[in-house]
Amino acid sequence: MKKLYTIDDFMIAFIAALGYGYGDTIARLFGLPEWLCLVACFAIGIASEEIISKVIFSKAIQKKTINRVTAYICLFLVFVIGHYISSKYFGVSMIEGLKEEFGFAIVLPIIGFFINLFIRGLHIKKIREVYEDGKEGYVFDLEQEVIDEANLQNKSVSEESDTDLKVKTRTGVFIGEKNKKSIVYYGIPYAKPPVGELRWKAPEPLPSSDEVFEAENLGASAVQVEHKGVILKEHRQSEDCLTLNVFVGRGSKKRKKPVIVMFHYGDFSYGGSADPLIYGKNLVSEHPDIVYVSFNYRLGIFGFADFSEVPGGEAYPDALNLGVLDQIAALEWIKENISAFGGDPNKVTALGFESGATSVCMLATCEKAKGLFQKAFVFNGNPELINNIPDCSRDVVKELMEETNSSTMEDLLRLDTETLKNVSQKIWTDLSWPTYSKDLCPKNVYDSYRDGDVSAIDFVVGIPSKESKVLRSFMGNKKFKEAIELTLEEFQNTIEYYFGEYEQLFLKKEEDAKQLLTEQEKLLDKWNILSAVRCAEMLYKGGNNVHLIYWDEEPLLKDLGSGSVDMAASLLGNSEELQMYGNVLNKDLSEILQSFLCKFASGNAMKLYHNEIIGVDELYWGKFPNALIVKDEKIRCVKLENRKMKR
Repeated sequence: MKKLYTIDDFMIAFIAALGYGYGDTIARLFGLPEWLCLVACFAIGIASEEIISKVIFSKAIQKKTINRVTAYICLFLVFVIGHYISSKYFGVSMIEGLKEEFGFAIVLPIIGFFINLFIRGLHIKKIREVYEDGKEGYVFDLEQEVIDEANLQNKSVSEESDTDLKVKTRTGVFIGEKNKKSIVYYGIPYAKPPVGELRWKAPEPLPSSDEVFEAENLGASAVQVEHKGVILKEHRQSEDCLTLNVFVGRGSKKRKKPVIVMFHYGDFSYGGSADPLIYGKNLVSEHPDIVYVSFNYRLGIFGFADFSEVPGGEAYPDALNLGVLDQIAALEWIKENISAFGGDPNKVTALGFESGATSVCMLATCEKAKGLFQKAFVFNGNPELINNIPDCSRDVVKELMEETNSSTMEDLLRLDTETLKNVSQKIWTDLSWPTYSKDLCPKNVYDSYRDGDVSAIDFVVGIPSKESKVLRSFMGNKKFKEAIELTLEEFQNTIEYYFGEYEQLFLKKEEDAKQLLTEQEKLLDKWNILSAVRCAEMLYKGGNNVHLIYWDEEPLLKDLGSGSVDMAASLLGNSEELQMYGNVLNKDLSEILQSFLCKFASGNAMKLYHNEIIGVDELYWGKFPNALIVKDEKIRCVKLENRKMKR
């Protein structure tokens, strides 16, 4: 992605040559010892190189070609004048020094390139040793020490602590964990624990408090289905799971920073903020003007169940979409308290992957969530997952009643968490998703988009080309086949209905043979792509500012797939975490995508000017119907041609 060296590097070499040359020459004129001459040479040379690099790579210079050309002419003239003075008065030519600087400008990046290539090779070798061909899906070989540390719990504290780490919110005072470039606040409750009498009830706000708490350990993950390739089976689970984490970069004096809120993936039945893949520490370390938040919400039968036909179930009208209500509660807490962490409550971007993205798509149309976020970055969000009627949720409850020999809500409330978890594991293929409802989301998402109901929210819509294998890697081969076979007919019907209209965008009638996809996987990928493109088009027709990104990178191991996992790691800069998932991060690609994410969250133009990221040419991400294509470790923006795509 990045160029090894550019004309800017050579122009900087002119001044660097003067700096090193004058440093050595002047030191010798003063009769200093050899070692001091060497020190002066490097000190002045390095300082001049650093200063001129900041000038040359500044936005003011790089934004316009005329500014760059003017700067080049000035650098050349400075060198010529410096060389003339040095030759005439000191008897020293700067030409030899310039040749050396040009040599360094070429040789050092090449050496760095091969070192990085070697390190990448070592990472790939290690991954292949762990994963072999990747057919067994994600494998996590965690040391017990790491698992034990992840399962530590926060406690109330009374002693004084570092004031830099204390943050006072309405619901308590929290003491975070300081890192080299960031401060992290883990496990902050955002609603009352939904346990006991509050099981299957809408989240309730926490009371005001001045109590001081640790915020150094993750909160428990939601009770969930445990698949073979899901890392959170190693993390403690509890019904008391409504917590969030705040990541703040150090070194930034900006008071009102844009806030990015992560909605985790997991098919509404697994996942959580404890997944290291979606930590925000690396993002805020490199972009300290951003505040990043991740959180948990209820899943499976704890988050999406309809008890309306169960005796006593009328007291639990919100159980149908509790997971979504939890998400709203988290956003409300953020709006009320994030300013204490330096965040701007009026500049919130909802970032979601897979089921998290579907949630954001739905929340954008909910009156209860209005004003809680202003921008949405959804990757692989599929509104097709939202149920039109609550039949699926009711069927899940019927199975729950049969498996537990229960006949009333009172019976269900007496069940312990472990029993409910075991039932979830048994009936997981029938677990429900969010459902359209009068009090939360009465209108079809696509219709709301097309009618301009959410036109105030800016969107980025992301599409993966090979997400099916990622899902299989999470679930394992057997469970994946069970899940897919239940919905093949729905996939086929949707694709046949809309396929002709969208065929020329991304879908192909004949899949590339080297992808080694089964028919089921092909259908799932087409279904996901179709839904994302429909989202983008409906938003476009409704007057939204919408950008489209298509992720078509080849995975390191084909059987692990490439999609949400790789995109999440790239956006957050989580290199080591991606290696756990069987791939190696392309750091150049990651740097570009992170920059676009932060520009989007900040409300800046989706454009990289020349050398804003050193070694990267100017890149403009145009609005839909343009699309940013990520393929073969390259990024390009193309315009989609579709005569039906009109506002």
